[in-house]
Amino acid sequence: MRYWFEDFALDTDRCELRRGTDLVPLTPQVFDLLVYVIRNREIVVSRDDLIAAVWGGRIVSDSALTTRINATRSIIGDSGGQQRLIKTLPRKGIRFVGAVREEGKPIEVAEMGQAAQRPEPNLTLPDRPSIAVLPFTNLSGDALQDYFTDGVVEDIITEFSRFSELFVIARNSSFTYKEQSTDVRDVGRDLGVRYVLKGSVRKVASRVRITGQLIDATSGIHIWADRFESALDDIFALQDQITESVVGAIAPRLEQAEIERAKRKPTEVLNAYDCFLRGMAAWHHWGRSSHDNALKLFYHAIELDPEFGRPYALAAACYLMRKANGWTVDRPAEVAETERLARLGADLGGADAVALAWSAHALGHVVGDIKTGIALIDHALLLNANLAVAWQRSGWLRIYAGDCERAVEHIKRAMRLSPLDPLIHLAHSAMAFGYFLLEDLDEASAWAERALHLRSNWPPALRVLAMSAALGGRNQAARQAMARLRLIQPQLRISNLHEQNFLRPEHMAKCMEAMRKAGLPE
Repeated sequence: MRYWFEDFALDTDRCELRRGTDLVPLTPQVFDLLVYVIRNREIVVSRDDLIAAVWGGRIVSDSALTTRINATRSIIGDSGGQQRLIKTLPRKGIRFVGAVREEGKPIEVAEMGQAAQRPEPNLTLPDRPSIAVLPFTNLSGDALQDYFTDGVVEDIITEFSRFSELFVIARNSSFTYKEQSTDVRDVGRDLGVRYVLKGSVRKVASRVRITGQLIDATSGIHIWADRFESALDDIFALQDQITESVVGAIAPRLEQAEIERAKRKPTEVLNAYDCFLRGMAAWHHWGRSSHDNALKLFYHAIELDPEFGRPYALAAACYLMRKANGWTVDRPAEVAETERLARLGADLGGADAVALAWSAHALGHVVGDIKTGIALIDHALLLNANLAVAWQRSGWLRIYAGDCERAVEHIKRAMRLSPLDPLIHLAHSAMAFGYFLLEDLDEASAWAERALHLRSNWPPALRVLAMSAALGGRNQAARQAMARLRLIQPQLRISNLHEQNFLRPEHMAKCMEAMRKAGLPE
């Protein structure tokens, strides 16, 4: 609606207040309060009505409410003494008493007496996942905590910007919605984004709780919600911790939402990114036929856009998983193709941490170029320190390099960033390998069993379980694990264990000794 009173024009669609030809600057909260009292000018609105409508029911002090009412009066040339337009009724509330004319059409240029008017937003959605992070609501009842709340949001925006696949609205645009009650679908249309993250911060005594909600702005459907709570010992360290947790939790949800969206698109209108996302959907459905299909889709994405680095890297990762599962058919040919794909993925995706991470692991595990793999993964972590898959790949590569203590640290970081990763069994089996080489056989067995609870036929976990049991003197358990492993990989022998790449010869010797004790034939 558009409302006229005295020489003011209030346009709710454009969130504008004009006096004659001049745009009147005002905060979003003052704007909301003015709109509310004008829309409800036939009644007296109470303190509780205002708090529910403008502050969303949050705790607001009487002084803060009075300050906002006085600011609203000042904006429209009124005052508490005059009460010409906004009248206070003691112990009842306030009411807008000025004469108002309202219309449901836009304010025309001629009516405003100005030469031009601001164009309506006409933004199309980007061809990659797009997100706006709205200012979080400070529920602490302490305005001094606003800096902490805003700092969390600014850091989240900054960290999201490190994901090359995301289109992230800048802080200055997102913060125009501060202290403003908005519909996320309107935000999505105004800013041209598919996803909106909103949340709140509440400080109680020495603890702080932060909640977050990720919403599809095109449909209003909630995709993810969670809360994070911690002691308020070091507020800035806590801010970093919560930022890392929120970003780490949301990034996989965004990827999954984009995968589901791509799967719904007609196949005749797929672009390289959609084709890549369909490949990722097949990748997550564990199994040989699914991975074969994923490989075809990644190759098709490369055909559609030969300069798109990530499909090369994930195609190389398909060969990585073929080797890990024992699906390799022509080893020399697959090693050569893996190297070609991984190096192209790293070259074309030099600014893409995901492409670098998978290229690095493929080079280390399949090709045996562990040193290059570590250099690439370190660069990926510099580009994006919140990327769980990069920390996990780093863990694997450092196991190959023999730096197992650091490997365990990096894998733990990956699991903290993405505790609900659908491929978490990869992290569990990496932990098992790390602890096995650190000679902690109980921890190695425990982590291997965790991986097998999720993927009962995952060969790397069965290997560690068999080796740990054998060296720990649990011969029956070792032979049971070996029997399961040989059902999946009947061609496995002591003589071809050299295909596992380790920089330290003693680690290779230890694996061969343990596999021999577990019953693997020569």
